[in-house]
Amino acid sequence: MITVIAGCGQKEGVNTNTESASSQVKTELIYASAKDINDMNPHLYTGSMSAQGMVYESLVENTVDGIKPLLGESWDIAEDGKTYTFHLRKDVKFHDGEPFNAEAVKQNIDAVQANAEKHAWIKLSTKIVSTKVIDEYTFELVLSEPYYPALVELSMTRPYVFISPKDFKNGGTKDGVNGYHGTGPYKLTGHKIDESATFEANEEYWGGAPEIQKITSKVLPAGETTLLALQKGEINFVFTDDRGADSIDVEAMNQLADSGDYQVVRSEAMNTNMIVANSSRADNPVHETVVREAIWVAIDREAISNDIFNGTQTVADTLFSSNVNYADVELKKREYNPETAKELLEKAGWTLSNAEAVRIKNGQQLAMTLYYDSNSSSQKTQAELIQHALKGLGIQLEIVGEESTSIANRRATGEYDLLFNQTWGLAYDPQSTISAFTSDSAYKHTTSGLAQADELYKKIDEVMVSTDEASRQSLYADIMRIVHDEAVFIPITNGRVTIVAPKNLDGISFKQTQYELPFEQMNFK
Repeated sequence: MITVIAGCGQKEGVNTNTESASSQVKTELIYASAKDINDMNPHLYTGSMSAQGMVYESLVENTVDGIKPLLGESWDIAEDGKTYTFHLRKDVKFHDGEPFNAEAVKQNIDAVQANAEKHAWIKLSTKIVSTKVIDEYTFELVLSEPYYPALVELSMTRPYVFISPKDFKNGGTKDGVNGYHGTGPYKLTGHKIDESATFEANEEYWGGAPEIQKITSKVLPAGETTLLALQKGEINFVFTDDRGADSIDVEAMNQLADSGDYQVVRSEAMNTNMIVANSSRADNPVHETVVREAIWVAIDREAISNDIFNGTQTVADTLFSSNVNYADVELKKREYNPETAKELLEKAGWTLSNAEAVRIKNGQQLAMTLYYDSNSSSQKTQAELIQHALKGLGIQLEIVGEESTSIANRRATGEYDLLFNQTWGLAYDPQSTISAFTSDSAYKHTTSGLAQADELYKKIDEVMVSTDEASRQSLYADIMRIVHDEAVFIPITNGRVTIVAPKNLDGISFKQTQYELPFEQMNFK
């Protein structure tokens, strides 16, 4: 869940200088983040996506009504489905004054492709054959074969977005960049590592200058420190960032909402929070389907939804919520039932003697490790609840909190039994998460130990190039059924973007992604 709280006005503990507070709130948002914005190179993956979304833009935008123009005013797709011709906006400049044109588009996409191994999880990166400047504002992209999610992947927050070629280092971006000049509604104007980052309105923005003139990201410890900063007026905008850190808990959010001074706005289901199981770990019990199933039915997702998230996240029964394209598939439901979990384990030979606290099979203990993001208080609480539940079944679960970058590295190297993760989200799924099933840097270790792994990968390759809608629906259903039956992705809750804001903040809306918000549309009455 991404929770956003924007506060203003006179309250106990808040700046009582009415004129100063009022003038600040009307033009500036100061939000707390548990983490620094990090490297803002849009062609790499260490930066904050919410911050990058303010600065950089793509050719097209993914909306609730489908793909719409952004930096590309229009496009043509050849009959063979392999050639895309984009007609670009002519009134766009990078933040450093450089013109945005077809040459800049080519240079940026070529820079992304020069680092192909890093982007292998995106199928589009493996299908680009050539890039060509037709004229100053016409750009051609040629693929090796038809690829239906091409426009969706071009719309993502990264990597196919545009930075001024003057910022390139050694002719590209894979070795770093010299600056962070995009074409977006906000410019990055200041950055003190692990302290703060400042974004100011791009007054020459092609879409019109934003009314919120300044946005400051302030690095603060999550939890009570952030809440106190909000109450003291040191910040007026708080949200859980795209890397999973809970800046403020749900109870505090509800406390503010109950005051009557705030409006609460929630999006539809955006993503699925889940536990990912490493099927390739042959020497660990997690390799067994029945063990993963037992864990699934032993988790009280209703309690997690109600007690940890106060209902702001809803129970997830499948990897994708039904509002995701192609995901309205009939799959067997696994209800919470500890007794069923015990029966599954007993039948599989995992026995529990009176003298032992942990089940044993062929001399091996039923013991695993679950990794969670140390900056996410909700993940820690969930991990503790799950640890307690599994202990009652004779499963020894060690829980370990690590930085999100460490968690991502474990996912890529396969050095994990279980870990918390989430689907890419409404704007990207099912294709992005499913493409990641075959990626070494994502979920290859999760899926490669499955008996049907070869069949799964074949179907994934087929669905991504399918041009027939009925065939695509059938293939997606088969793919979802395989991973569901194997229980390698254990769904917990569906996350939504929740915004708690003062009643005088207008223009609140959502994008088709949980990673960013359209700050440029917000304004104070």
